[in-house]
Amino acid sequence: MKKLLLVSAPALLLLSGNANAADFPVYQSAPVSPPPPVYAPPHEPVYSAPAPIFCWTGFYIGGNVGGAWIQGNVTDNLGDLNFSNGSNNGALIGGGQLGFNYQINNIVIGGEWDFDWVANNNSATNGILVPSVGSIQVSANDAWISTFAARFGIAFDRWLIFGKAGVGWVGANNFTVTNLTTGVSVSGSNNNGNSGWLVGAGVEWTFAGNWSAKVEYDYLGLSSRTFASPGFILPGDTFTTNPNIQMVKLGINYRFGLDVPPIRY
Repeated sequence: MKKLLLVSAPALLLLSGNANAADFPVYQSAPVSPPPPVYAPPHEPVYSAPAPIFCWTGFYIGGNVGGAWIQGNVTDNLGDLNFSNGSNNGALIGGGQLGFNYQINNIVIGGEWDFDWVANNNSATNGILVPSVGSIQVSANDAWISTFAARFGIAFDRWLIFGKAGVGWVGANNFTVTNLTTGVSVSGSNNNGNSGWLVGAGVEWTFAGNWSAKVEYDYLGLSSRTFASPGFILPGDTFTTNPNIQMVKLGINYRFGLDVPPIRY
């Protein structure tokens, strides 16, 4: 009997322990949450430097070459003769210019002075037959043309469309009346200058750095000129001419930029 009790006691303790263990709730570990994301600042955008804005502001100097066409209707006051064919087929001109531009938004304003020599520019009429006098011819050789004008235009980046308005002067050598019948010729003066008003327009393009090329058309309306004929040509007569000059020029400029962007409003 004692042996049975000794054997049974550990079994009962084991069973009792199992029963007590079953009476306690089984705790499960809480699920492990993933670690919070590590904040990483967004990548800074890479900005490239903006392209420089081209500006026309600055002084410039350059040269030009082109052609000039002169029309000069000449009349005499005594015989009321019209030497209306006092024009030429064009003459070569060449010279230089200097000026200044100032840009506001895309508007460019400034001023320009031009000086051009005229090559073999003989503006002469055909002879007109005057009874009992002979065939009379009037001529003038223009030696140089100079203009001073305001420029105003609209810029499209490196392109500039402009107009100009101002004044001009012409150095005319030897306003001359010639009797083709007798060969007698008399000049009014050695340097008979003339002046008038100027209008023009053109386009300019900056093709490399500070270098630009332009093409322009100018019209110069000159004031009338009067020359008194000597008695052995047409006694008591005077000649009056109302000339104008049309010019087409091709030019190249170098601009001394001020390294500033155009003024913006």
